[in-house]
Amino acid sequence: MKIALLNHGCAKNLVDSELMLGLLAQRGHEVTLDDSAADIVVVNTCSFIHDAEKESVQSILQMIKDGKKVIVTGCLPQKYKGELKKAIPEIAGMVGTSDIKEIVDIVDKITGKKEYFEKVSEKPEYIYPENVERQQITVGSSSYIKIADGCNYHCGYCIIPQLRGEYRSRSIENIVDEAKNLVKKGVTEIVLIAQDTTSYGIDIYKKLALPELLEKLNEIEGLGWIRIMYAYPSNLTDELLEAIARLDKVVKYIDIPLQHSNPQILEAMRRPVSDYDELIKKIRAKIPNVAIRTAFIVGYPGETDEQFEELYEFVKRARFDRMGVFEYSREKNTVSYSMDCQIPAKIKKQRRNKLMKLQQKISREINETYVGKIIPCIVEGYADDGFVMLRSEHDAPEIDGMVYAKSENPVVPGDIENVLIERADDYDLYGVVQ
Repeated sequence: MKIALLNHGCAKNLVDSELMLGLLAQRGHEVTLDDSAADIVVVNTCSFIHDAEKESVQSILQMIKDGKKVIVTGCLPQKYKGELKKAIPEIAGMVGTSDIKEIVDIVDKITGKKEYFEKVSEKPEYIYPENVERQQITVGSSSYIKIADGCNYHCGYCIIPQLRGEYRSRSIENIVDEAKNLVKKGVTEIVLIAQDTTSYGIDIYKKLALPELLEKLNEIEGLGWIRIMYAYPSNLTDELLEAIARLDKVVKYIDIPLQHSNPQILEAMRRPVSDYDELIKKIRAKIPNVAIRTAFIVGYPGETDEQFEELYEFVKRARFDRMGVFEYSREKNTVSYSMDCQIPAKIKKQRRNKLMKLQQKISREINETYVGKIIPCIVEGYADDGFVMLRSEHDAPEIDGMVYAKSENPVVPGDIENVLIERADDYDLYGVVQ
């Protein structure tokens, strides 16, 4: 029996998908990335917002239509449990967010006599399956490492704690071992991910241990870059900022989704309320040459025109290097679902467009400051037109801009090359490999 996997959602889901493929390969199953050649298809789903759910459901229905046995894993079964099977009775199996190690058992059962089998824990408790070699779906210059899962915060718009359970860190030793193995496979950059990377260690070491983890990872021979995603504003301690500034392999890049700047909206979102102007100044003072990425939600229930304008002015002042803006998505079982003053879709869209238009201008102005400079960039590969595709340390894989460069000599994906930047546009840079 050949087994394929379709992954939906975030990088954290991607790691779960690769772990499930690793577990299946370990058991001797034949794993393929070509779903048309597979007998069984595992669809790892996302349920963060309605659009993500819709996309996951479309994949499930398409695979059933193609005559595959479909096992649904991840957030959708965790959120809907029995309802999902009732809605799509053809599903052959289901696995919850914290039950991924059961994938092997479920495959064995549905390839045997059993027509349907599921394992969805009522209360998710994510335990990382440590002794499994991930079967990487994306093998390139960079790779994600999940340092923790679950979340102890209860933001007003977010369902993740219900789907993933409480925050659970992996040990420093296990993370370092995984990083070393990835380097042996040719990975140059590791990207640390969790629902909130800055809470790392709080459960197992009873302290914020990300600085200590970075110290150990920085010692790995052959590793080029270490990148941290999804920092939480109140956990950006001086110790962490100083570690990022000091350690040579840790890229000078802070990803800190602030979600809003207005104190009343932050309070309604159940987010930390503090002076974010001061926080941005502090980050820039402590880490020379830092790039800051953030994300905002517009149209949260009750957001007035004045509160949006305040956010707009904050973005104008802060001049973020990278920024994403999301229209508020109303999700069941969240605090904000039943709040009064839901904002019409048209206004949400207008606010998002206005903020993104401002950011586009800021982004171009910041990009133009790179022109004439030589910057280290990681090689991703070649574009169809022969240009080399690279990323600077200020660009995270898959979400930020690219550097396109001419090169007289062949380059190797994963190598870090110096590039002279000759011109810039809104999001990308163009230059010559030195």
